[in-house]
Amino acid sequence: MMKGMDSIRAEEIKEIWRILRETARLTRETDRRIRELSKEISNLTGSWGKFVEAMVEPAVVRLFRERGIEIERTFQRVKSRRDGEEMEVDILGINREWALVVEVKTTLKVEDVDDHIERLERFREFFPEYADRKVIGAVAGMRVEEGADKYAYRRGLFVLAQSGESIMILNDERFQPRVW
Repeated sequence: MMKGMDSIRAEEIKEIWRILRETARLTRETDRRIRELSKEISNLTGSWGKFVEAMVEPAVVRLFRERGIEIERTFQRVKSRRDGEEMEVDILGINREWALVVEVKTTLKVEDVDDHIERLERFREFFPEYADRKVIGAVAGMRVEEGADKYAYRRGLFVLAQSGESIMILNDERFQPRVW
């Protein structure tokens, strides 16, 4: 009887090992698929961000011309490095008098406004070539979370948002931008 039980136990142990090997193989396969999917999602969101910025950039020239600020040149994804830190500006519009720094989000939130204000406060540190310009800021969103637009307005930022198939400035004509 003992011999029969040993045989059953040996078979059970072999089956347990087989299940463990299969589980390990499936875990490796799942991990590989998760890494691939994460990479694809990252590529997709990066592409979406570039698409949104590409929609906003030409609107910036037109919209600010209508507000009396003639933007002569625009740049997308401008980066600067200083003392081991980096700053990236989604859209930079300049002329001889002004430097317009635009943060573009798919969904604009209050936290994005605060982050952009911090960026504006350090803009001259990272881009000293524009130190002689009046620096103003704008935030843009294809979707604007409730309250983010009013918050940005009160903090002195222009607010750009999607309206149908185009982009518009939400600030009224009385709005006076903060100059950094």
